[in-house]
Amino acid sequence: MSFAHGVGQMRFSPGEPLAGNIRSPREAAPPKGTSLETMRHHVELLRDKVDGMNITDHQSSVMRFPSLGGALIVKEMSGEPILQMTCRDRNRLALQADLLFAHSRGIHNVLCLTGDSVILGDHKEAKGVFDLDSSQLLAAIRLMEKGKDLGDNKLDGAISFCAGAIVTPEANPIEPQLIKFEKKIEAGAEFIQTQAVYDLDNFRRFMDYARQFPAKILAGIILLTSAPMARFMNKNVAGVSVPQELIDEMDAAPKGRKLEKGVEIAGRMIKRIHEEKMCHGVHIMAIGKEELVPDIMSAAGLI
Repeated sequence: MSFAHGVGQMRFSPGEPLAGNIRSPREAAPPKGTSLETMRHHVELLRDKVDGMNITDHQSSVMRFPSLGGALIVKEMSGEPILQMTCRDRNRLALQADLLFAHSRGIHNVLCLTGDSVILGDHKEAKGVFDLDSSQLLAAIRLMEKGKDLGDNKLDGAISFCAGAIVTPEANPIEPQLIKFEKKIEAGAEFIQTQAVYDLDNFRRFMDYARQFPAKILAGIILLTSAPMARFMNKNVAGVSVPQELIDEMDAAPKGRKLEKGVEIAGRMIKRIHEEKMCHGVHIMAIGKEELVPDIMSAAGLI
């Protein structure tokens, strides 16, 4: 069992890939612009507390500072970046070129995503590319590690990555997700980050299935900030299901202490995942509240 500051576990040093040593990454959204002070502040705050930082790639199809640029900043600040790459915006030429560049700059971890539809974002007139999907991008990485590109041309210097993908354990029906999950493992995924999980009994059932595969599994934990946020996700975010008892718990929190309650709930869930050895680690998503990640980890007993 590997978690941040887990008993008997060594923290990996900058430059060591996540493979085999995954514990507690957190997610960082690059800014919408060139002002990087807030992002740098979050990297400074968290780099010694988490094992990796997910740098999102135009999350929800909203144009932002590039994930590759954000990953380089994390690297420059002695953090461990997990480069997110979506297939929505780039064809196979651009994706392969970015992989070459990332490897040449010492980035060792990549999360392969197909990407959200552009109609969800702030540039609805943009054209999605989707030349590859996440499984095909994973396969491309494994091919390039053998010294060939997707055109069957020899590379003058191969790449090497710890590559992963995502799964949605709370999807209903779950069967299509399981098919995709197996396809991603077959394509070469070494780690799998889940979308948000709130029903831990359901997550345990998913893990009973997932343990037969060699990939490391990271449970996705999104910080609840209010009961309306939970209801919004239930209504609008596919594959997310916040149980009514958690919504009621958020509703019952005194005014001005909703965030504190959300931190408590996230910490409680992580602690249970850790103590019951459900999976290999957690992926903390404190969207817009990254400064609260240490509080969540403290509530979980990890720091």
